Amino acid sequence: MTGVGDAMPDHFHHVELDEFVIMPNHVHGIIVLNVGAGPCACPDSYTGQPQGVAPTKLSLSDVVHRYKSFTTAEYCIGVVQLNWVPFHDKLWQRNYYEHVIRDEPELHAIREYIRYNPLRWNEDEENPASLHS
Repeated sequence: MTGVGDAMPDHFHHVELDEFVIMPNHVHGIIVLNVGAGPCACPDSYTGQPQGVAPTKLSLSDVVHRYKSFTTAEYCIGVVQLNWVPFHDKLWQRNYYEHVIRDEPELHAIREYIRYNPLRWNEDEENPASLHS
């Protein structure tokens, strides 16, 4: 499924993928929901409140749900057509963790965390080979 994260903007208009990494048992990514700069997204000059509905109709929950569905379908195709090893459990946990990034320093710190997360896999509590297991 290499490239599934890279293809996300092709499947989800108004969605960008910032830093992203696939770990052996989870993924980390920064998903940017772009609402565009149309008149509906511009704040009213008097109240400062957005007017109308933002052009994107997808919430973060929608994007994550569709991503999980898409990757599960791709995996099932791989099992049937490419002889991938079947996995007889759920591929995805029910929920996901989210965090709103509020400023540039926080964005930088989270990008660094994601970028270097694979280097810390040996110490990860979820790694079956970890000393913490």
